[in-house]
This record gives sequence, C-alpha cells and structure tokens, in this order.
Amino acid sequence: MANVDINEITPEIIEYAGMCSKSGAINPELYGKYDVKRGLRDINGKGVVAGLTHISDIISSKEVDGKSVPCDGELYFRGININDIVHGFISEKRFGFEEVAYLLLFGDLPNSQELKDFRDLLASYRTLPTNFVRDVIMKAPSNDMMNTLARSVLTLYAYDEQPDDTSIPNVLRQCLMLISVFPMLSVYGYQAYNHYICGDSFYIHNPDSELSTAENILRMLRPNMSYTQMEAMVLDLALVLHMDHGGGNNSTFTTHVVSSSGTDTYSTIAAALGSLKGPKHGGANIKVVEMFQDMKAHLNDPKDEDEVRTYLKKLLHKEAFDKKGLIYGMGHAVYSISDPRATIFKAFVQKLAFEKHREADFELYSMIERLAPEVIAEERRIYKGVSANVDFYSGFVYSMLDLPTKLFTPMFATARIVGWSAHRLEELINSDKIIRPAYKAVQEHLPYVPLKDR
Repeated sequence: MANVDINEITPEIIEYAGMCSKSGAINPELYGKYDVKRGLRDINGKGVVAGLTHISDIISSKEVDGKSVPCDGELYFRGININDIVHGFISEKRFGFEEVAYLLLFGDLPNSQELKDFRDLLASYRTLPTNFVRDVIMKAPSNDMMNTLARSVLTLYAYDEQPDDTSIPNVLRQCLMLISVFPMLSVYGYQAYNHYICGDSFYIHNPDSELSTAENILRMLRPNMSYTQMEAMVLDLALVLHMDHGGGNNSTFTTHVVSSSGTDTYSTIAAALGSLKGPKHGGANIKVVEMFQDMKAHLNDPKDEDEVRTYLKKLLHKEAFDKKGLIYGMGHAVYSISDPRATIFKAFVQKLAFEKHREADFELYSMIERLAPEVIAEERRIYKGVSANVDFYSGFVYSMLDLPTKLFTPMFATARIVGWSAHRLEELINSDKIIRPAYKAVQEHLPYVPLKDR
C-alpha cells in the first residue's frame, strides 16, 4: 500500500469512522435505567461528590424550610469570601495575585513580611533554563498556544534534576516554579507564533522582579513594555477571579485524577492544560467575544432592545453566529442566580471601558446580560436560573487590554495553575488510592467467530 498524507482524511478513514460511530453509540435510555450520572452530574446538574477539599467552596443554593433554594452565588478561597478578599487588596491599592496564591497554597493570608518574602521567592523562580526560549519555544511554533504551553511544561521535566520526586517539598518547588514561569511560557510562545507564523516582529522582554505578575504579563507582551495602572489592576483581578473554582471543575478534577496515579508534576499540569484547552471549559470567553463581533456586524442599532432580543432568539434557534444554539457567557454548571466573579468583575470592566473609550460596547454587554436570561426563559425549559458567568466579561476585558485571542485561554491557565498546584498538593497529602471510576458495560456477550466463518 502506498504511503498516504498523514493529514488527509481518506475514504478509508471516513468508512472506519462510520464503523466507530455505529459501534460506539449507546442508547440514551440506558443512562436512566442504570442511574448513570452523565458528566458526573445528576439530573438537576448537581455534581457527584468525588472528594473533599479545604481550598475553595462554591455556594449556589441554601436550605430554606428543608428545601434547597437558589441564592446569589458565593465563592470562598480557604473559607474567606472572594468579595472580602478582593475588597481587601483593591481598597489598599495593591495587586492581589501573589497574596491570593499564598492563601490557596498555604491556607492563611500572609502578613506584610510573609507577602514580601513570597513575592521575592516567586520572582527568583521567574527565569527559564539557558537557551530554553531558543531551543524549545522558538522551535516548531504552534497555532494553538495551549499546546505550546503544554509542550513547554513537559519539556521542563528534562531540565529538572528531581522530576519524579513526589515528596511535598519537591512538588511545592516545582509548582512555585511553574506558577512563576507560566506568564513567560505563554507570552513567549505567542511571540514565536506571531513572528514565525504571522510574520510580525519578534519581541522577547525579560520580566522585572519588582513588578507583579499582571504587570509583567503586559510588560512582556507589548513592544513598548508600557501599560496603565488601571490595565494592570484589572488584569490582576481577572487572574485572581480565575485562580480556583472548587475541586469539581474539569481541569482541577483532572489534576486530582492524574496526581492520584503517582505521576510527576509536569505530566499532571500538562494533563490539566489539555482539559482547559477544551472549548467547553477554557475557551468560553473567546466564543463570547466572537459572538459579540458577529452581533455588532448584524445589528442595525445596537441600542435597540427589540433588535437585540431578536438576535438572541436567533442564537437559541441556531440561526445566528455558529448555529450551536447557545448564548455564550450565559449560564453556569453550578451558579443560577448570579456568578460572584462576574458581579465583582463588572464594576471594574466599566472603569476600563471608560478608559479605553469602549462605553458603547460595555452598554451592549450590559443589555445582553439583562435580556439574555429573559429570552432563555421564554425559549427553553430550564431547571434553574441563568445569569452571566465570569467568561461573559473576561473576554471583553482581554480585548480591551489588547491581549491577542490566542492568549485568552493561556491567561486562564496562568491563573488556574495556582489552584491546580494547591489541589495537587492536597491530593498527594491526603490520598493513598488511585482515582478509578466505574463504567457499566452494556454490550451483550458474544461468541468469537473464526476468521473463515465471518
């Protein structure tokens, strides 16, 4: 048989794919028959409890007269309400990423000296091995920054003298290093893509040890290394709000599952990155931005509520944008009445929109946030309320910060690596069993048929 183009989907592959689809299809009624929690969620969308954690907590309902009643969403990091955490560092005009990272990793808020020492420690790790940018990041640049990031993380294994040591001190060392270098891996990976694939100028700016994580991201990304205080503050807030979200989200659960096997930190974080790359998880804010671009292109008057409402109905009827029947950025697997991250974010998004002269866009976002739940309630049968989630505004923020779309999900990862690290450590400290879920086999048993009789 002649060699084929490995990138070509041949007629044989199409035929085999049809065989896969036929043999792989499972009667949906069987899930109900055997009480299988599809997606590890019950019929009401509530997650199956698979573990315990100190790290973060999500509240979306409360008990009233013995019944579970939806409430405004609440998020707690190490038992402290996210609203109080954000108010704490914002009111003192400080950046919060390093403080909240300390809290998630070590369980307590740092005092001034502890915070300074921790910031200095992260800064000391904010360096890559000699020639790593040249030999790894600049070689074979990818169209997808999440794949580039995962490859860089896996390659760092080869530079580690104790890569497979899963003792808590060694894993913590590895995690602190990854937290520190994720911004560099992400931005440098984008710069390589932008140069070698897009043909633009190539910039590699070293981070500044005196700057915060958010400031360094903007410094390394922009040709002139300049940014405003408001830009850095809003990016810092975005990183804090994305840092962790309970143990049950897909990428964090992946971190627990892979950690339970006893594998190394680099493989674990690469697996989490693969999960976050999925458009159902980390790519939602990109879809929000693209949806709004399509909306603005098709609206005659973005201030006309009736016209906007009609467009939203077209989205749900699969007649607009990507024809998937979704209003991106609306709804959440856990929250119903409100997502506290979106609520916190909105006020700061408005301030940044004013600085960037994007007030009209902010008004459209606000209108959609108000109208979409009404339209969804009219058009769909839903078991709980629908509200804007954090991705509804985060993509808008990143676009105002002139972050390339290619970096939207890596920015999510730059925040979530902190949560993944905390959960990996918690899994290693507490677990002595590999996580092994069960699947119910529904294939009938069949006899083997000799080749001559088939």
